Amino acid sequence: MNDSGIRALMERLPLFWWETDERSHLADWGGGAFADPSAARRFLDHARQETSVPGSPLDEPHRVVRFDGRTFQVHWPAGERPGFGRARGIAVETGAQPAAGRRYAAFAEFADLAPAAAFLRDRDGRYLWANHSYAHLYGTTPERIVGRRIEDLDTPADAAQFRALDQEILSQGRPVRHHLRYHRKDGGTGQAAGHRFPVQENGETCVAGIYVDITEHARAMDQRREAEESLKALRDHSGLPCALLSADGRIEQAGTATAELLRSRLSDLIGRRAHTLVADTSDLRPLRRAWEGLITRRIRRAETSAVLLDTLGRQRRARLHLAAVSGPAGHVSHVWAVVTHQSVAHEPHPPLTAAQIRILSLLAGGSTNGEIAASLGLSRQTVDYHLSRLREQLGAATRPALAARAYVLGILDPRAWPPRPATAS
Repeated sequence: MNDSGIRALMERLPLFWWETDERSHLADWGGGAFADPSAARRFLDHARQETSVPGSPLDEPHRVVRFDGRTFQVHWPAGERPGFGRARGIAVETGAQPAAGRRYAAFAEFADLAPAAAFLRDRDGRYLWANHSYAHLYGTTPERIVGRRIEDLDTPADAAQFRALDQEILSQGRPVRHHLRYHRKDGGTGQAAGHRFPVQENGETCVAGIYVDITEHARAMDQRREAEESLKALRDHSGLPCALLSADGRIEQAGTATAELLRSRLSDLIGRRAHTLVADTSDLRPLRRAWEGLITRRIRRAETSAVLLDTLGRQRRARLHLAAVSGPAGHVSHVWAVVTHQSVAHEPHPPLTAAQIRILSLLAGGSTNGEIAASLGLSRQTVDYHLSRLREQLGAATRPALAARAYVLGILDPRAWPPRPATAS
């Protein structure tokens, strides 16, 4: 066939044409059905066997031939059949659509519009097909990829890596999952995850690959790991007692300072319900309101106080900072609790009335008994009685000792002046 235009057209179609010499050897062939001469010769030998079946009429102009799982309509001029000296003919694959003239349609139809990068290469590392996602990695189009070799697009180191992976597929003959690094066109290093697998295209074993670029995902995971390591270092080495609580109030993480504060082993704290570590005092209600606000996302953070119980049964007033942590669905999955201020541990004492706490606040501020009585609208005798009871309850014999004891036990807020109760918001 001498017409180059017709030859070029047939190269894009799923057909095979041939001419044989007097000795029935393949003299010329073309078309897009087969990629190499060996496959073309095998097909022609198979067609000869098919047409040599006894009873086949010599003037039959066409015949159906099945080859390597494919079906062809074989046509030849009357009296010319493959296997009888000089002959010519054409075989058209049935059921094969050229898909706008594209070869390798079996893999291309699957991956052409996929967001994952996909390619098809022959044994020599030459690109037979690539989709738009793959070409985008190189800043070009699929048409500019096809026909080029690995070394034309990638650095020598990457090309050697990719060729080795191709050979692994061809030698093992089975799919292999890969996670690889490569050099991006912007000068950075990219990462991709996917599969390479052998495919039969036009009678040739090729290497197909489909990969997802996970560069940004891997970078985000690295940043997350760094953040987790930083948070872990802060939790374990800052000296601040802190704990990560689940939405149902169980301790999932805790620092060593937390275990020391509660006189407990760290392993005994994990999984324990946090409310078992809090005394039932008057400021328990504000703590519960803060927790409810965090879990329902009405607030993102809160500052409140509570009386903590250690394993020895001693109490310690603490200032708590609570912060909500959102989960993947936007719901609050956890709450961080950090103790920023704490009183000394002490044995439980009888609960104080609001009037007694107010008297302690005025006393610590330097007010006399008469000034306290006038400020609260009480008689002098009533104030004297309350102070006498407070000295007994708190174990303090003098007025200065009583004020100091109120601060040590966390009854008064050490950060406020004039003095005020620690439970005040």
